[in-house]
Amino acid sequence: MDSNTLVICGHGMVAQRLLEQLHDGGHPFSRIVVLGAEPDAAYNRVLLSSVLAGDATLDQIRLKEDSWFDAAGIERHYGDPVTGIDRDNKQVETASGQSFGYDTLVLATGARPAPLGIDGENLDGVLSFRDLRDTRRLIELSQRYGRAVVIGGGFLGLEAAEGLRCRGMAVTVLHRNPYLLNRQLDTTGSQLLADSLEERGLSIRTGHSPAALLGKRCVRAVQLDDDTLISTDLVITAAGITPNAELAREAGLECGRGVRVDRQLRSSDPAIYALGECCEIDGHTFGLVDPGYQQAQVLADVLRDHASDQTFQSASQPTRLKISGIPIFSCGQTDADGPTESIVWHDYEQNRYCRLLLSDGRLVGTVLFGDTTDGPWYAEQIQLGHDITPWRANLAFGPEYCEQAA
Repeated sequence: MDSNTLVICGHGMVAQRLLEQLHDGGHPFSRIVVLGAEPDAAYNRVLLSSVLAGDATLDQIRLKEDSWFDAAGIERHYGDPVTGIDRDNKQVETASGQSFGYDTLVLATGARPAPLGIDGENLDGVLSFRDLRDTRRLIELSQRYGRAVVIGGGFLGLEAAEGLRCRGMAVTVLHRNPYLLNRQLDTTGSQLLADSLEERGLSIRTGHSPAALLGKRCVRAVQLDDDTLISTDLVITAAGITPNAELAREAGLECGRGVRVDRQLRSSDPAIYALGECCEIDGHTFGLVDPGYQQAQVLADVLRDHASDQTFQSASQPTRLKISGIPIFSCGQTDADGPTESIVWHDYEQNRYCRLLLSDGRLVGTVLFGDTTDGPWYAEQIQLGHDITPWRANLAFGPEYCEQAA
């Protein structure tokens, strides 16, 4: 085994960001090995919907060319997932039977779609939308079929729905919560999003859950919890994720829903770290890429210097999304509680919306729809916790007006 070897299991967006942070800032490893389960190098999953819609190609969403890895001296093995970790001998084994020794191991194994737990989810025509393989399959099927139901009104579900709509399919989005993106938006922002998507041709059904998927061999309909039937040719499930923690669990690492790590991403084995969708910090797991990027920055500092005091702070992590080209931003609270006040600004003509939540003279939450330019500044104010009373009258109009008021 080479001296001081880093092995990374998984090569998604967060693992790639870790590699870039290590490369740009320097690192102590004599060998870096990346073991990816997918047959492709890291690509921008956020843009899978653009590939599905026909607006982008694989080459356009690839994060780095082979020449970058070659120049950085990073060894890659794709389509060969890690199947076991031997912690005593510090080795991992892959599905093809290869073994790789490590001094430091990073788990970036991601997550998979959560099962629906209803009858019929194993029928043909029931698919997920998580990776390039799913995307290619959906493109193929969209050329043969005309109707689809997407179960889940989160980011992935809405992006899958819009991509299939762009392919000419009639698409219904089914979401059990009364509001789309209910974790990121308030009720007004969610309704604005639903209205915008319906104007584009999507059918939105909220406040209902699927009770069963019907069909003999292929799915033919979705039965709702009120016994309504929606006829369909395809069902795409996007109702939550399950962290891929089995590898860690079988190796005896402490796990909950994900691989339990501290705020420096260190697992119960000091030689093994985890980040991204597969990890769990203080009981929380992470389904969006921004927290993973921040974890990658912290972990790069820790791997570079074990005495680093850098830690991941999960509180008030901002969410920045584009749903079918519509920019959305949220940070902190999205709904008022007892002592919270709201400042609301709504431009009906431009379909732009801003809600700011204040408590004791401090900004504690923000929701932006249609124009998110000032989002990072609001997030900074939430983090700083300064008294914004002198700016209150101008707060909804952004930093320029607040600076003038100051």
